[in-house]
Amino acid sequence: MYDFEHSMNSKVSKTGNILIVDDDEDILTASRLLLRREFASISTCSDPQEIPNLLAEHDFDVVLLDMNFGPGESSGKEGQIWLEKILQIDPQIVVVMITAHGSLNTAVEAMKRGATDFIAKPWQNEKVVATVSTAVQLRRSRKETQTLRQTNKVLLKQTAGVDSQIIGESAEARKVMDVVERAGPTDANVLILGENGTGKELIARELHRQSRRSDNVFLTVDMGSISESLFESELFGHKKGAFTDAREDRLGRFQAADGGTIFLDEIGNLPLHLQAKLMRVLEQRKVTPVGSDESQDIDVRVVAATNVPPETLKNEDHFRQDLLFRLNTVEITVPPLRDRKDDILPIADHYVTIYSQKYGGTTRTFSSDARQALHDYTWPGNIRALRHAVERAIILSEGEVIEPTDLQLDYSDSSREQQNIGVVPTILNLDHMEKDTIQKALRKHGFNISRAANELGLTRASLYRRMEKHDL
Repeated sequence: MYDFEHSMNSKVSKTGNILIVDDDEDILTASRLLLRREFASISTCSDPQEIPNLLAEHDFDVVLLDMNFGPGESSGKEGQIWLEKILQIDPQIVVVMITAHGSLNTAVEAMKRGATDFIAKPWQNEKVVATVSTAVQLRRSRKETQTLRQTNKVLLKQTAGVDSQIIGESAEARKVMDVVERAGPTDANVLILGENGTGKELIARELHRQSRRSDNVFLTVDMGSISESLFESELFGHKKGAFTDAREDRLGRFQAADGGTIFLDEIGNLPLHLQAKLMRVLEQRKVTPVGSDESQDIDVRVVAATNVPPETLKNEDHFRQDLLFRLNTVEITVPPLRDRKDDILPIADHYVTIYSQKYGGTTRTFSSDARQALHDYTWPGNIRALRHAVERAIILSEGEVIEPTDLQLDYSDSSREQQNIGVVPTILNLDHMEKDTIQKALRKHGFNISRAANELGLTRASLYRRMEKHDL
């Protein structure tokens, strides 16, 4: 026998769909009368054989399940059998067992098999309501967690789209991907080295995609954009009231990436005193939110990247060697585009297809002269600069064939460096001069953003904006 009752109280929005399964009609009536005042709907069932159909037809949050059915039964075996069947049908549903005082041992055994709690007969009304309320909250939490996991999977698929493809036919690219394929499935920390625009984040995402954490979050943290005063709060979280603007508890990046991969970009520009704080976290696998005395365990894989040259990283005045040891269990160097010439044209063709579709025209092609110009150019901004050049050509070219002039390649930097000319610029253009000055400052300071910004009289954020502007 099955009975369903829906709350019609319009003043209070009730939640919780409850199914009560018991062969005692008095128990069903009493529990329905008790719980209907607190929850959205109450369904009762005296025959457990109806459970599969009921679960298929309704979205129950909680099942109250008797341990024994039939006269003289007291072993609880039938209740445990139905418990297992219910959890097979819906692993996220919350099951609370109904038992007699003398059968507490069987109730404990049921909890070991997946039940959340139990109610002993005869019961206290307040305790029953409290137990079911807790069960409904647990069910809601499980649903939210499941939704977040599904959302994360969708986001992960989106970020693995065409713009995240790694294209490489050269021997140098194959060497990099060979290391990725071997290191990806492990939990080893990886340090990725390479110039700006070489695709270090794509490598980091591919490492995550090939790992056992691929269904969990991949979280990118731009270490260069986090101010020193907020470093601990951003990475490790804070408690409400920890400082003036801490109006609520905040989850840090490491906690948010728990179970997944955290990508620490621009790690080479982190000041030494902050490197020490990061080192402690990696060593202990724990974070302590600002304003808290309790540490929290974290389970994250760390992938870091930097454009700082290896010799600078090995300088103890610039980078802690114990931190470097923690980060570079596996080290991958992504070569600049000028050292992997065989990849230039395949990458350019890839972006021609993408941007032709984006801007609504037919797929453009490169003339033979344009292909030669692409191949011969030194690409100081690497793949990022190549992508921007192709996009600009798609927008500005008038025909279906892209010519060298459509690419608008800037040869002034490479020409001057080859001729070792350090005098008055041959092109008196403010944007060009700004780009040249920034490049010189970055090279002078080994691509240390803080020091270059200080010499240029800029903030780190301002320098980053100008670097992005000039494809550096």
